[in-house]
Amino acid sequence: MNLENDLALAQRLADAAGAAIRPHFRAGLAAERKGDATPVTLADRAAEEAMRRMLKAEAPRDTVIGEEFAAENGDSGRSWVLDPIDGTTSFLAGRPIFGTLIALVIEGWPVLGVIDQPILGERWVGAAGQATLFNGQPCRTRACPSLAEATLATTGPHYFDDHQGSHFMALAARSDHKRMIMGGDCYNYGLLASGHIDLVCEANLKLHDWAALVPVIEGAGGTMCDWNGEPLHAGSGGDVLALGDPARLEDAVAALACGH
Repeated sequence: MNLENDLALAQRLADAAGAAIRPHFRAGLAAERKGDATPVTLADRAAEEAMRRMLKAEAPRDTVIGEEFAAENGDSGRSWVLDPIDGTTSFLAGRPIFGTLIALVIEGWPVLGVIDQPILGERWVGAAGQATLFNGQPCRTRACPSLAEATLATTGPHYFDDHQGSHFMALAARSDHKRMIMGGDCYNYGLLASGHIDLVCEANLKLHDWAALVPVIEGAGGTMCDWNGEPLHAGSGGDVLALGDPARLEDAVAALACGH
């Protein structure tokens, strides 16, 4: 699969989103509440609009699925999946651990992904069959000898319902829970791809939350799946597990299954 042109386009999309976001960071921007009670800002919308304009001009036959606006359906079998600011709460708090997520999904499978942090100037780019790049240089996940030595991250306990929370805590209890990280949204997955943490576990994610992450993690030597260990595709539910060391997959899935 030759994704070079798509990779170049994805990088330009990230550049455009970053240019729309940066003027609003720590600028006292007001937020609205969407139907699901999550916050949205002018920066979210401006960044997605900038990317959509570019895609309309350069990939007019491709479907575009974004967080902030209705899907625009194409006929190419290809979908660009956009999350202009993954981590709007962190953005509003002035924490530069949010990110722009850009994915190309073909026949339901993510084949290209970008995680872009426009304030710190950090970008992870992954594509099927290629090594993941962090700011243009290959990056790798790290080995994890045992689950008990694993650093686990999640965006926050309030994103789990009681049932999901019990399964997450079963996993946390078997990991190095004194080093557990709360907060971080998509930035945690970039840190995992670069070998700084070992596990990320989340629930109730939508396609735009995770599609870009899969090629980044897998191209760095890790693996992503649902809580049953099954590969992620467009029809997957929102329970997501990312591992830097695929050797820990069986252990992590078994630990999650111990919750009630």
